[in-house]
Amino acid sequence: MTFPLADPAELATPAGTARVLRAFGVRPRKRFGQHFLTSRRVLDRLLAEAEPGPTDLVLEVGAGLGTLTVALAATGAQVVAVEVDERLIPILRAATAGFPRVRLVHGDIMALDLVELTVEEAPPSPQSPLKLVANLPYNIASSLLVRCLESLPTLTRAVVTIQAEVAERIQAPPGNKDYGALSVAVQFRADARKVLRVPPGVFYPPPEVDSAVLRLDVLPRRRVRVRDEALFFTVVRAAFGQRRKMLRSALVGARPGVTAERVRAACGRAGIDPRRRGETLGLEEFGSLADALAETLSHNGEGLSSDLPPPGGS
Repeated sequence: MTFPLADPAELATPAGTARVLRAFGVRPRKRFGQHFLTSRRVLDRLLAEAEPGPTDLVLEVGAGLGTLTVALAATGAQVVAVEVDERLIPILRAATAGFPRVRLVHGDIMALDLVELTVEEAPPSPQSPLKLVANLPYNIASSLLVRCLESLPTLTRAVVTIQAEVAERIQAPPGNKDYGALSVAVQFRADARKVLRVPPGVFYPPPEVDSAVLRLDVLPRRRVRVRDEALFFTVVRAAFGQRRKMLRSALVGARPGVTAERVRAACGRAGIDPRRRGETLGLEEFGSLADALAETLSHNGEGLSSDLPPPGGS
């Protein structure tokens, strides 16, 4: 089918979005969390924060009708656009027909191998930065962001539209009611900044909550150097698993061999009061506690080799 808009940029308007949906006989589906962006102002802000260009490889998740896809492709960037709803693939093909550097992928991003998805491309050079730019479905936003930060070593920046409440949680500092395991997981790997509050009315259909444009600049190395990253996150998850519990209780059983005695010993090594709750600890303190617990476990022959670097090592 011929694309019904002479200028694909019209997708970023309520009238253009409605026209395309009518032409292809598509209605938004709740189960996919579909809310199509209809604001040029928000689209321009996404582009301004992402700064895509010919030397970039951009991963877009939830490509929808191609509103953001076309805008990204127009900058000369190489775009991998993933869309789970097969009904939207013909629309995306029509919208991006004039952009040979766009590759459309029909699939569930949570079931795809992110590294294979991106390294299959042929960027201008091996050093080309990878950027995630997307209007993320609310139901996968948190888990996908953490997964991308964990598994995409060339990722340099993420600029995404997500639920405003999630954006607040991601950038929350210690002691804040929104601070939690998600805050630590993202801040461990990136600088997070909410750059724009987005009202429901700029989407069709409008969601029931406000959204936000969140920018993540990936750090060249982890914010805190820890000897055992898996144990670090085990400690973080346990500390926030029952927020009202003190560390001396919350961490017991977090890993085989983590007894109350060893938790108290690790807190002593790290200089952290075991009566504190996880929500009061900053990343450095979590790192010190995890390293101290690693040291305590290794001395007792539990789960760690004796040739690990000392606490604080790389």
